[in-house]
Amino acid sequence: MKFDRSRITSSPIKERYSKVEIEAAAEEAERGAVPPALAEKAEKIAAEIIAARKKGASVICASGAHAVKNGLGRLLGVMLKKGWFTHLAANGAAVIHDWEFAFQGKSSEDVRENVAAGRFGTWEETGLYINLALAAGAWEGLGYGASVGSMILKDGLLIPERKELLDAAGNFPKAENSGGDGAARAAAALDFYELIETLNIPPGFLAIKHPWKSYSVLAAAGEAGRPFTCHPMFGHDIIYTHRANRGAAVGRCAERDFLEYVAGVENLQGGVYLSVGSAVMSPMIFEKALSMARNAAGGAGTIRDCAIHVADIQESSWDWSKGEPPMDNPAYYLRFMKTFNRMGCPVDYIQSDNRDFFTALYRALEKKTSETKRA
Repeated sequence: MKFDRSRITSSPIKERYSKVEIEAAAEEAERGAVPPALAEKAEKIAAEIIAARKKGASVICASGAHAVKNGLGRLLGVMLKKGWFTHLAANGAAVIHDWEFAFQGKSSEDVRENVAAGRFGTWEETGLYINLALAAGAWEGLGYGASVGSMILKDGLLIPERKELLDAAGNFPKAENSGGDGAARAAAALDFYELIETLNIPPGFLAIKHPWKSYSVLAAAGEAGRPFTCHPMFGHDIIYTHRANRGAAVGRCAERDFLEYVAGVENLQGGVYLSVGSAVMSPMIFEKALSMARNAAGGAGTIRDCAIHVADIQESSWDWSKGEPPMDNPAYYLRFMKTFNRMGCPVDYIQSDNRDFFTALYRALEKKTSETKRA
């Protein structure tokens, strides 16, 4: 027996109290003071990033949802557009915050209050539009981040004619997508057909305005032509409460994003990997991606010259240059450091709030870039 999501009553998002307004949050994040020790560390990382980009190596930044929720989306987007980052990765909650900011200028609900009332995560526009974007993206051959980013940039979604989808599903040996997998495109067509038919969504352009899209890192990634990949876990995000949620669409888009992430990791020799405020997602996907890349390259000796910098707000209780702590030390159970310490690349830990870290790094990169131009 399974739960029937059609029993859920979704409410308009305008009825929800949202704790964070993007305009104020972005200003606070971008103009905040930076501790001197962090500024010094950021200058060293900035030098590594500039050197990596000169070599053509990847500079990947993976972060948790709080970086976006704290108003850093626009700053991250600028860093992507300037080419300092080649790839951004985050979890499903980061995409939701970014979309809600672009759509209504605010995000972040009161979890305690809304769970008590049975209203947590049951917001019509967030659930409907993001799930529709994923179904459309799966049909179009897009990844998770690109699907939602495209909806923001275009201020809406193109809903195809039913016949187009049914024709693609019925003639899958002839159907093609960017990967050449006709059967997969046919299945995505049928998934999309079932969703819009069930919800009675008419064909044509579905207008969805995003007045605050200038703050969206997803939109910036689309404009820059660089990847923002999303690595969700099923059931973790509020879009799973909505009747429009379809696991097949989520899976197709997330799989594409993961493989795009692995392709970025393949180019990390001489590069930089930043993991900021992501205790689970970033280390878990990185260890698999790095192993896949090394496996394809022949194994031993590949991707060893990659600087890994882990930033989180937790206090550091172990000197990781000494290796892994013993199992009776609480630091052993800090997944984000234990995993990265095992990867065979230089790694260090920086205790920092994500706002301070990204602001310090941005300013250091601006300074280094200006010095390089003057030289």
